[in-house]
Amino acid sequence: MSVRGTLRAAPTLLRVGFAEAIAYRAEMFVWVLSTTMPFVMLALWTSVARDQPVLAPGGARFGSADFIAYFLVTFVVRQLTASWAAWEMNYEVRTGTLATKLLRPLNPIVGYAAENLSALPMRFTVIVPVVVAAGFVTGAAPFPVDPVLWLAFCAAVVGGWLLTFLANIAIGCLALFIQSSIKVMDVYLVLFFVFSGYLFPIQLFPPWLRGVVDWLPFRYQIGLPVELAVSMHDRAAAFSLLAREGVLVVALAVLVAVLWKRGLRRFQAYGG
Repeated sequence: MSVRGTLRAAPTLLRVGFAEAIAYRAEMFVWVLSTTMPFVMLALWTSVARDQPVLAPGGARFGSADFIAYFLVTFVVRQLTASWAAWEMNYEVRTGTLATKLLRPLNPIVGYAAENLSALPMRFTVIVPVVVAAGFVTGAAPFPVDPVLWLAFCAAVVGGWLLTFLANIAIGCLALFIQSSIKVMDVYLVLFFVFSGYLFPIQLFPPWLRGVVDWLPFRYQIGLPVELAVSMHDRAAAFSLLAREGVLVVALAVLVAVLWKRGLRRFQAYGG
């Protein structure tokens, strides 16, 4: 399908995806509640910083209010950038459902994206009350007043979702080569939790490790949007990090294109 045809079909895809999200709202609610680890880490780190701020290797200081703001935003960003395409692709490759989707004029990857995005309204119905209540009870550190940084935050969230979605699609494509890529996804999730800023701010890493993490996609899936929302970067640093995020998005998109094309050849050759 052409780009014009895809854009024309997008509203319908989003409506269908939203209807499915409503139909499975109980599962969606459970999924959202299962991603409350930031609140656990909030309690842990605020306890650590209660007597005195935590000093990061680079000189940054994290007090209780800083950790509260950081992990509240982390919870929100996690909901906004989540994707489950890898599990869905594995299931459809295993059951042969993907073969049916390939007969349609719409690229299945576009369908996966629409399904993921259409679930956002249902997530907002859960995360907004939770965050408002948590912020009211615990208080939160000041957020940026610079509108440019808020725009950078929005761009970082979009980039974070693209990185998460493309990583899921890349891992899902591996199911076209091997029996299942779920184990690969498990390894990816471990790395994501450690290096994305989901469990603790990246600034707490030693300088040498942080230099490596700066060029891995995980940091830009969660850490960068959160850091921008809690005023950890000025404009120059924000634009530099967004540029790196953009490079990683393009690199992952190229990887997905290669894996998808070669994987489909193998899938169809074996009668998929």
